[in-house]
Amino acid sequence: MTTSTLTFTHDLIVIGSGPAGMAAALTGAAQGLKTLLLDEQPRPGGQIYRNITAVAPSVAALLGPDYRHGKTLSDRLSKANVERRFGAMVWEVAPDLTVTVQQDGRSSRVRAPQLIAATGAMERPSPIPGWTLPGVLNAGAAQIAMKSAAIVPQGRVVLVGAGPLLLLVACQLLDAGASIAGIVETSPRENRQKALAHIGAALLAPSYLLKGMRMLWRLRRAAIPLFSAVTEVRIEGTEHAEAVVFTANGIHHRLDADVVLLHHGVVPNTQLSRQLRVAHDWDDTQVAWRPVVDAWGQTSLTGFRIAGDGSGIAGARAAEASGALAALGAASVLGRLNEDDHARLTQVESQKLTQHLRIRPFLDALYRPPQWLANPSDETIVCRCEEVSAGRIREMARLGCQGPNQTKFFSRCGMGPCQGRMCGLTVTQILSTELQKSPAEVGAYHIRTPLKPVSLGSLASLASLANEKETQAE
Repeated sequence: MTTSTLTFTHDLIVIGSGPAGMAAALTGAAQGLKTLLLDEQPRPGGQIYRNITAVAPSVAALLGPDYRHGKTLSDRLSKANVERRFGAMVWEVAPDLTVTVQQDGRSSRVRAPQLIAATGAMERPSPIPGWTLPGVLNAGAAQIAMKSAAIVPQGRVVLVGAGPLLLLVACQLLDAGASIAGIVETSPRENRQKALAHIGAALLAPSYLLKGMRMLWRLRRAAIPLFSAVTEVRIEGTEHAEAVVFTANGIHHRLDADVVLLHHGVVPNTQLSRQLRVAHDWDDTQVAWRPVVDAWGQTSLTGFRIAGDGSGIAGARAAEASGALAALGAASVLGRLNEDDHARLTQVESQKLTQHLRIRPFLDALYRPPQWLANPSDETIVCRCEEVSAGRIREMARLGCQGPNQTKFFSRCGMGPCQGRMCGLTVTQILSTELQKSPAEVGAYHIRTPLKPVSLGSLASLASLANEKETQAE
C-alpha cells in the first residue's frame, strides 16, 4: 500500500455519488468544507439512481417515483459548491487517506483529513447450478440496462431469488413489455413467522409495506406464476439458459426460460474498507460482513468514514441520512460546527434515519437467504473468474486451509479480475460449514491494491506528475 507525503488538497473527499455520497457532499459543502466528489460513472446517481440526469422521461416514469427522487439530489448537487469528478475510478486509498484515482487514462492523487466512502452495496452471489450459463444475470444488471440504455430482456424471463428488488424489477420489466414466465422465490417458509415478530415496527413505516403490497398485487393481477419457498433450484441449458428447474411444495417444476434473473438481496461493498484493514463484524442478521462504524460513520481508522449501504443495508432514503450524518461528523472534527449546531443537525438526520430503519428488521427476517445458498453442491462454480467449484473449496478445507486467504493461495479462488467480489462471501460460508467455525473466525479475503485493473500507462502518469511538480518547484 502506498504511503504519501502529499499535502491536503481538500477538506473532505467523498467516494461515490449515490444517495449517501450526494447527501454527504451537499452537507459538507453547506458547512463550508472544500469538498471533492469522485465517482467512476459518467454521471451522479450511483446504482440506485443511475443515469438520473440523462434518462428519458418515459423510462423515468416506468422506473417509478423512488427512482425519480434521485433527480432532486442531483439537481441540488449541480448547484452546490462541490468539486465533482466523474469517470474517476479510485483504485487505492493509503492509510493517511491519500486517494489515488484514474481519470481519462491517467492517475493522480488527492488527499483530505476526512474521507467518506459511499460505495454502496453489491448483489449477493447466487451460486446455483447453471448460474454461469449465458442468459443468466443478476436482476440488478437488468435494471441497470433499463436505466442506462432503455434495454429490456427479450424472450421468456424467469426471476429467481428473494427480496424487494426482485419484485420491483419484475414489475418494471412487466410495465416495459417483457414476457415474465414466472417468479421463483427462495425464501424459506419459516422466514414469515420470524418476520411477524417485527411487524410492530414495520407498521410504523406503512409506506414501505404498502409499496410491497402494490407490487404483489400488480404481479398477481397480471397472472404471473409465483412459486414460494422453493428448493433444489438449478438452471438447465447447453450453450444458453433454457429452463429453471425447482421443487415447490414437494412438486417438481420446470419453467422454460430464455433469460434468468437472479437476486438474493444485496450486501455491503467492503472492498475499500477491507483494503484499509478497518474493523469488520459478521452480521448474522443480514448474513454479510459490515464495517464497524459509529453514528457518524467513523471507522477504526481516524478520518475514514463510511456512509450508506456500505456500512449495512438500509435502503436509499436511509443512505441519504447516513451520508449527511457522516459529513456532519467530518465538519465537527474539523471545527466547522459548534456543539449546539452539531447536536441540532444530527438530531434532524438521526430522526430521518430512524424512521427509514423501522422496516429493516422485518425485511431482513422475511428475505433472509436460504441456508442452501451458502452451501452449493460440489460441482457448482463459486469463483467465476478462475472457475473454482464449491467442491474444490471443500477440498482446501480438508487439506488444512483455515480461511479464504490460504484457500486463495492454493486454489486461485478470488485471484481473478473481480478480486473476490463475486466469490468472497460464499467462500467464507463454505469454509465456515466445513471447518465448523463461525464466519467471524474464518474471516475474509485480504484486499490489496489496485482495487480495479489499472494500465501501466496510468501508473506511469503518476511518475510524470511527480516529475512535473519537482521541475516547477526548482
